[in-house]
Amino acid sequence: MKYMKLGTKPDTFYTEEAVRSVLSDVPTDIIIHINSTKYLLHKFPLLLKCGLLQRLCSDAEDDSDQPIPIALHDVPGGEEAFELCAKFCYGITINLSAHNFAQAVSAARFLRMTESVAKGNVIAKLESFFQSCVLRGWKDPIATLQSVGKLSGWLDNPRIVQPCMDVIIEKILADPSKVTWSFTYTRPGYTKKDRRSVPKDWWTEDVSELELDLFRSIISTVRVTKKLPPALIGEALHVYACKHLPDPMEGQGVAQSSTVRTGETLAKGKRVLESIVSMIPSEPGSVSVGFLLRLLKVANYVGASPSTKAELVRRSGRQLDEATASDLLIPLPSNPQEYDVGAVEAVLENFLVQLRRPMPPEESRRMLGSMARVANIFDSYLQVIAQDTDFPVSKFCDLAGSLPEMARQEHDGLYRAIDTYLET
Repeated sequence: MKYMKLGTKPDTFYTEEAVRSVLSDVPTDIIIHINSTKYLLHKFPLLLKCGLLQRLCSDAEDDSDQPIPIALHDVPGGEEAFELCAKFCYGITINLSAHNFAQAVSAARFLRMTESVAKGNVIAKLESFFQSCVLRGWKDPIATLQSVGKLSGWLDNPRIVQPCMDVIIEKILADPSKVTWSFTYTRPGYTKKDRRSVPKDWWTEDVSELELDLFRSIISTVRVTKKLPPALIGEALHVYACKHLPDPMEGQGVAQSSTVRTGETLAKGKRVLESIVSMIPSEPGSVSVGFLLRLLKVANYVGASPSTKAELVRRSGRQLDEATASDLLIPLPSNPQEYDVGAVEAVLENFLVQLRRPMPPEESRRMLGSMARVANIFDSYLQVIAQDTDFPVSKFCDLAGSLPEMARQEHDGLYRAIDTYLET
C-alpha cells in the first residue's frame, strides 16, 4: 500500500465539549458547522487555500467582531475529510493512502482547493499521488473503490472510479505468469512456500471485497473480452457469494452475529443473490451444481423472485448427476428445520426432461450413466427424508417412484430408504 505525507507541523487540533479547535494564541474568527461537529478555526490559513470558503466568507462579511459561521453539512466524506483539508491549510502533517484518498480529494474539490486559488494546492498533489502511486498497484485501486463506495453519489465520480476499474480489469486479464504484485489468496492447499505458479483465480478474493455494482461491472467487462474461461468467472461468483450471502442453514444474515432475520438483511441478500444468478455464464459446468443448489437454498431464505428460483432449478437439473444428497437438503423458508421437497422434485423433473428429447445413441448412453448416478444420489436423499417422523407416507411413495424403472440397476439404496422410513 502506497502512502503520501503532506505538511510538517505537529497536529494541534483538539476536542473540548464536542468542539474541534486548533491550539493557537490567535483568536478564532470562523466557525465551521459539519453535521454535529463545530470547528473553531482561522480564516487566514483556510481562505488562502479554499475557494469556496473565500466566497462564503465574502458573502457573510459584516462589521461585527464575531466569528463568521459557515455550514458545510454536505461536504463529501464528512468531518474526517474536511479535517484532512483543514490540516493541510494549517501545514499540519496528514497521511494519505488509498483508504482515505477518495474522501480527501472529494472534499478538496468541494472546497475548491485548486491551483487557481493557490499554487501547490492539495488537489494537484492528490491527483499526482493518484496517478503515480494508487493506479500503479493492485490492492490500492481496490481499496480506493471500497472507500469511494462509502461516499454518497459515488457513481457520479468517474475521475476516480473509472481509472481504478480500468487498472483492475487490465490486471485481471494479464497472464498469471506475469503477475508479480501482492494479492490475497487464502484457499486451502495454497501456501507461499509451496506455490510454483500463480493460480488462475488469484484475483477473485480481492475483487470480492467490492460493492456489488462495482463487482458486477468488472465481471461484465471481463466477460465481454472472452479472454477468461467461463469456469473462472464462475469461481469469482462463488467467492463473492461466500463472502456476501447469508447461510440459511445457520439462519444467519449478512454481517450479523445474531440469528434474527431483518428486512434490511434479507433485501440485501436478495439483491446480491439475484445479481449473482444473472451473471452466471450460460456455458454448462461454469459453476458446480453444489453452488447452484446452495444458491437455491439462499433464494428460499431471502425470498428471491420466482424467475430467479426457476433459473436455479433449471440449471441444477442439468447437472443433477454431479450433486450429493446433502446438496438436495433445501430448508423451507417458513421452517428451516424442514426440507423443501417440492424444490427437489422440480430439480429432478428438469433433469428428466433431458431424457424425453430425441438424442443420438452416444448421448443416450451418456444420459443413462447420468441417470444411474442420479438414482444413487436420490436414494441417499430419500434415506435422510425418511427420518422425518411427520413425513406423509403418500408423499414418500411419490418420491420413491419418481424415477423411471430404467434408472436403477439395483435397488439396495431404495430398500434402505424404505426400511428407514418404516422404522421411523
